[in-house]
Amino acid sequence: MALLEVKDLHVYYGKVHALNGINLEVEEGEIVTLLGANGAGKTTTLNTISGLLKPQKGSIIFDGKVINDLPAHKIVNLGICQAPEGRKIFTTLTVQENLNMGAYSLGNDRRAIEENRRRVFNLFPRLEERKDQIAGTLSGGEQQMLSIGRALMARPRLLMLDEPSLGLAPMLVRAIFDTIREINEGGVTILLVEQNARAALKLADKGYVLETGNIILSGSAEELMKDERVRKAYLGEE
Repeated sequence: MALLEVKDLHVYYGKVHALNGINLEVEEGEIVTLLGANGAGKTTTLNTISGLLKPQKGSIIFDGKVINDLPAHKIVNLGICQAPEGRKIFTTLTVQENLNMGAYSLGNDRRAIEENRRRVFNLFPRLEERKDQIAGTLSGGEQQMLSIGRALMARPRLLMLDEPSLGLAPMLVRAIFDTIREINEGGVTILLVEQNARAALKLADKGYVLETGNIILSGSAEELMKDERVRKAYLGEE
């Protein structure tokens, strides 16, 4: 059984059919990427898995349990966390306060919170250097580190990343992707939405291609890299 199974998922925004019966699976330990143009339904997929949106039809199954009707905070408690598109950090709080917000599900377990914070600082030493700095004054790359670090504070089994490289310089993109690999090697399963299709497929084990709310292609990352449609539409090759 896969760690995450999405079956026949339908989501609407009013009368707009945003997801039209999609199916996908994420095995424990994998990195899986969702590819697609703007408006294809990638963020909608992540937000529905997170409980921020409710499906009109279909099932979301995590570790054998149907989670469709659970509120978002209970889904976090089960081990699913998301670093959203646009980072959405708390700009008026310090770096450390942002991280503490990510650990709310741990309650008053100070030892666990400190252990998780140490793990985040080991991944992102820059955040430790700036732990008392107001988050809104960080660079774009540092804010992305903070967004991922905040999600990691809850010790997720499944980490969902929405456009982690958006707006970053190439050198920082490489650093973020290296860290995603390191997080995965540390035992965290990754579901990745990423505009940089080439980098995402190099990192991922398998992928799905979304187009107007439908999955039109799926396969191993290697297979998708070789697919003519993917090469033309997402890798900029003729």
